[in-house]
Amino acid sequence: MAKALVGYLGTSDPRAMARVTEENRRLRQRVRDLEAQVLRLKAENDSLGAAVHEASLLTFEKDMQPV
Repeated sequence: MAKALVGYLGTSDPRAMARVTEENRRLRQRVRDLEAQVLRLKAENDSLGAAVHEASLLTFEKDMQPV
């Protein structure tokens, strides 16, 4: 994609190339950060879901006890 952007710019100016390269690096880092956040949130969601499921099972068992 960087080659496509450079071709689109139509310049061989080193400053423009450096700007595009830096922006590309920054965007790739942002994607990595967001992917890590998604994994963290999925793990948190899974643990919360398991806790809710376990709590509902415990409540169900208490309700089933004779009075």
